[in-house]
Amino acid sequence: MPVRMSVGQIFVSPTGKRLVRRRSPIAGWGVYAGQRITKNSRIIDYAGEKITAAEADRRETRYQKKGCIWCFTLSRRWVRDAAVGGNQARFINHSCRPNCYVHIIGDTIWIRAARNIRAGEELSYDYNTGGEAGIICRCRSGCTTVL
Repeated sequence: MPVRMSVGQIFVSPTGKRLVRRRSPIAGWGVYAGQRITKNSRIIDYAGEKITAAEADRRETRYQKKGCIWCFTLSRRWVRDAAVGGNQARFINHSCRPNCYVHIIGDTIWIRAARNIRAGEELSYDYNTGGEAGIICRCRSGCTTVL
């Protein structure tokens, strides 16, 4: 029986997972499972322009003023900027109690299921930012984490 979800943009990830982008109670847009997703399966890659860490520092200053985190560190030298050439994965929100995790293979950042995920459930992973963005986490009421 299909799960009814509120209106949103339905899309299929490169791994064949049906996902939905819609408003999130965590922050702005979120990505939701359009079907059951099994533990450890690849859900979607985090796409974006590959830039140097120095260029990412310059861009992140602008993004963080808007309350956004679009740059994802690949290594000490390289970063993916989802604001340029990114895909729907950029709308997956942070959570201190996530249902996904990140697995970097070469230049590809995979978002994977940390546990079985129900259809209709919002996807989230820990951004592991260390607080330098100064953005208050809104993953749940009373959370004191700073992104």
